[in-house]
Amino acid sequence: MTLNTYLTFDDNCRDAFEFYRSVFGGDFSELQTFGDGPPDMGVPEEAKQRIMHVSLPIGESILMGSDSNPAFGPGPVVGTNFSLSYAASSRADADAKFAALSADGQVDMPLADMFWGDYFGSCSDQFGIAWQIIWQPPQTD
Repeated sequence: MTLNTYLTFDDNCRDAFEFYRSVFGGDFSELQTFGDGPPDMGVPEEAKQRIMHVSLPIGESILMGSDSNPAFGPGPVVGTNFSLSYAASSRADADAKFAALSADGQVDMPLADMFWGDYFGSCSDQFGIAWQIIWQPPQTD
């Protein structure tokens, strides 16, 4: 189980993460644009080069981020453009943490198996803090 920070930007995620990489060093462990997603995501052509997900390992933590997608609603508000990302130890752990955090809060994206292979959902807790819950199934070769 780990807890990491997830930042959301309005079309300047790439610039921000290049800056963070210049400060902390290292390489991106993941970098995908919205254009890399499945066609049924409904991403407008002008948003396909926006960052859908980027991960930069820093010590024992991972700084993650993405750009907003105009097809999914308004862009982020600076100061509230972050969420905490909890990497669960099991699918049952993900379900339990998601249920507890979203109780008296708001479910933004119910937990579900995602096209990239993980079990993922997002919510806000009763105090307005945004959470992402993710479980990565063991890789089978």
